[in-house]
Amino acid sequence: MLRPRGAEEAAQLAHRRARVLVPAPRPAAPDVSPASARLGLACLLLLLLLTLPARVDTSWWYIGALGARVICDNIPGLVSRQRQLCQRYPDIMRSVGEGAREWIRECQHQFRHHRWNCTTLDRDHTVFGRVMLRSSREAAFVYAISSAGVVHAITRACSQGELSVCSCDPYTRGRHHDQRGDFDWGGCSDNIHYGVRFAKAFVDAKEKRLKDARALMNLHNNRCGRTAVRRFLKLECKCHGVSGSCTLRTCWRALSDFRRTGDYLRRRYDGAVQVTATQDGANFTAARQGYRHATRTDLVYFDNSPDYCVLDKAAGSLGTAGRVCSKTSKGTDGCEIMCCGRGYDTTRVTRVTQCECKFHWCCAVRCKECRNTVDVHTCKAPKKAEWLDQT
Repeated sequence: MLRPRGAEEAAQLAHRRARVLVPAPRPAAPDVSPASARLGLACLLLLLLLTLPARVDTSWWYIGALGARVICDNIPGLVSRQRQLCQRYPDIMRSVGEGAREWIRECQHQFRHHRWNCTTLDRDHTVFGRVMLRSSREAAFVYAISSAGVVHAITRACSQGELSVCSCDPYTRGRHHDQRGDFDWGGCSDNIHYGVRFAKAFVDAKEKRLKDARALMNLHNNRCGRTAVRRFLKLECKCHGVSGSCTLRTCWRALSDFRRTGDYLRRRYDGAVQVTATQDGANFTAARQGYRHATRTDLVYFDNSPDYCVLDKAAGSLGTAGRVCSKTSKGTDGCEIMCCGRGYDTTRVTRVTQCECKFHWCCAVRCKECRNTVDVHTCKAPKKAEWLDQT
């Protein structure tokens, strides 16, 4: 049976790497034969390999950090197919970079009140660090929303005339009808077909090469992200007729705000299904008896998430020490949950804001400065002995 690239394997690998062999002192040995010397050198090289730090795979996500400086040969983590697409469509890569920045902002918005808050690491080619090594529901969400972000950005760029290879949706032509009656397709419908097609070719390229359980999970969640964008296409219309009677309508399809996609995938995250790969590696089955089976719209994951309470370099957890929390909230942003029961510190701060703004003819807006004193609550750091074992 295929096994996920999850926390169990990472823990076993870290345990093996932590074993440093210290030979006992012994008297000087006589001359060693060449064969014995080669064997000793091979053992030394094996020991060095085992003690090297684990490498976290880089990802195309780093394109978002490059901005306009996208140079295909210098982007870490691209597989050959992705590099070919990058070199062939450099203008689309700029849209992919914009999409990456957009979905990362959306991820951070959705999890702003949670222990794991979608934090990115500066100048780190993996973007999120080791937290994505675990096949958790957080990884499921990130893969889904990253795929959705690429679809949204490319589709929007096509309709706005920013790309030479695509434009408005060519399939919305002729006459159609909805609940309000007949209408004519017109205007410029967003070309979701091209956005989905390119995102699938680019984003899925790495997973299609690996063909293991984690790749199967990533491909499933990538597809969930793409279909989420399509789900929120909206119909916009303009009426024609005497005095706006709307006897004739011209309509087109338009993307919804990306926030709707983020909200939807956040709900999918809450209801994500824990699965295992089937023996043939072609599908999923419920992780335990009695668990419901995943559908095509469900996010799926293999491993339980860490609690993200304390700094844990092996798991990629940054901990919640210093995070702002709400003293009165009973939700995930409340100090009791956010601080994992460690308590919180309270600091009184004075904030200056503009208030009582008035418009003066002509043409200025003048405001007063208001000072408000508020209490800011931040999570206490764990006791030293509590987090040393995790680092």
